[in-house]
Amino acid sequence: MTDKIDYPWSEPPTQGTATQVADGVLWMRLPLPMALDHVNVYALDDTLHGGDGWTLIDTGFDTSKTRAIWEDLLAGPLAGKPVTRVIGTHHHPDHIGLVGWFQDAGATLAMPRTAWLMARMLVLDEQPAYPSRSLLFYERAGMDADLLAKRRAERPFNFADCVHPMPLGFTRLKEGDTLRMGGRTWDIRMGNGHAPEHATFWSRDDALVIGGDQLLPSISPNIGVYPTEPDADPLAEWLEACERLSAFARPDQLVLGGHKLPFTGLPKRMRQLIDNHHSALTRLMAHIDTPKRAGDCFKPLFKRDIGPAEYGLALVEALAHLNHLHQTGRATRTLRDGAYWFQAV
Repeated sequence: MTDKIDYPWSEPPTQGTATQVADGVLWMRLPLPMALDHVNVYALDDTLHGGDGWTLIDTGFDTSKTRAIWEDLLAGPLAGKPVTRVIGTHHHPDHIGLVGWFQDAGATLAMPRTAWLMARMLVLDEQPAYPSRSLLFYERAGMDADLLAKRRAERPFNFADCVHPMPLGFTRLKEGDTLRMGGRTWDIRMGNGHAPEHATFWSRDDALVIGGDQLLPSISPNIGVYPTEPDADPLAEWLEACERLSAFARPDQLVLGGHKLPFTGLPKRMRQLIDNHHSALTRLMAHIDTPKRAGDCFKPLFKRDIGPAEYGLALVEALAHLNHLHQTGRATRTLRDGAYWFQAV
């Protein structure tokens, strides 16, 4: 096969419908109230091979609208067969928002341990106001002064706003293990960087790969540093995971990602995902020839203007790249006037 990226479907399924992408595998799309306005979810039919119902991959936000769409999907494309198991690829709310809802209805949950712990901790950690350490984190990152003042006065986003309560009990997914779903045996391989211990699934029986947000076409997932771990280097983890997973990529594999369209051409896409960040680091090194804060680094990284809707994600991604340069010895970091200033070595 040629070394290119192809999209077998030019359009996603419409709301409340499903597209069959392989035998016993349905692709569905749910809305999100943000710039990236959708999440892809998948259903694998275990009844075709002696099972009791469907395995779902991810669930969307917990909103009344999403639950209503699921009711339509369960009665329609899922043909009234029960959801017996839900797989959470990683802990972000657009992917695990309704796992607890499905558990309450009788499904089991399987996801990586780190992802489950992160999700359950964040759901339980409801904050009426931004904690002082979070505000200090944003100040040190060089957040715009007006936006920082606004955050001091407002209630922050909470996981509990869009994630159903998660009951105790889950099955751990581990690197190197296998899983049976949809009549196939899947190798579990963990990604990192976008989210800690992000599960991807690689079919042994055909050329399917379930990539979550680790393997996306046309966009790169957010690689961010957050107040929970302000000195983290998720970019190093991202690059390591991409290099490691590249060894299993083949041009013929159909990749089912968490956003955008299913695609083939994974080896080329893996190279792009790696090269994009190395190029961004090169541009950033030139930009910080004089000291800069994370909030000063959007232009060289993203090559476009950043609006209010994307500002928060841009800030944490800029900090991730700066932390990487600092921790690999390519930049210095100095605390001055309440912010961290980074300068190329």
